[in-house]
Amino acid sequence: MAKSNKAWLRRHVTDTYVRQAKEAGYRSRAAFKLLEFIAKDKLIKPGMLILDLGAAPGGWSQVAAETVKPNGKVVAVDVLEVEPIHGVTVFKGDFREADLHGALGGRADVVLSDMMPNVTGVPLVDQARAEEISLAVIDLCMKSLKPDGALLLKVFHGSAFDEVLKALKVVFQTVGVRKPAASRGESRENYLLARGLKRH
Repeated sequence: MAKSNKAWLRRHVTDTYVRQAKEAGYRSRAAFKLLEFIAKDKLIKPGMLILDLGAAPGGWSQVAAETVKPNGKVVAVDVLEVEPIHGVTVFKGDFREADLHGALGGRADVVLSDMMPNVTGVPLVDQARAEEISLAVIDLCMKSLKPDGALLLKVFHGSAFDEVLKALKVVFQTVGVRKPAASRGESRENYLLARGLKRH
């Protein structure tokens, strides 16, 4: 096993959030990131329509489905397999090609995107791919998000960050940067929380 893989495995096994996720029955430690956004930003409420992009393995969808009960709806999309989740409609495929509007039965209250492209290890390529996905998510929001809705988008610090931030500010009324406690300290990931479409 490569040295970096051993270090990751050691960190993963001793990770508090990994342990808590297992105890709580969540599929990933990422569930705690979304729980923090719900607690601090009142992001998801009962009765909402939620679109979860890049949902695998399903930690965010689990939290969203619990939060929107009894009358809300969660639609999860990923190119990877997502095991069935109670209260969640799962699509396997590219979010840019699926009929998400039809699946939701209207526009979403919240779009969640915890996606990242397959990493090549070439920073410029990875940044370009991440930016392309983020811009596609913003484009989707203009068609599938309610005018007063919100987008929670994972981004990584680097050359693409400023471009994505700029694009969000063109489309949304407010945009804030968040770093949840469950994000690993050494991770370059941040989340952008955007609310209220300017054009709809």
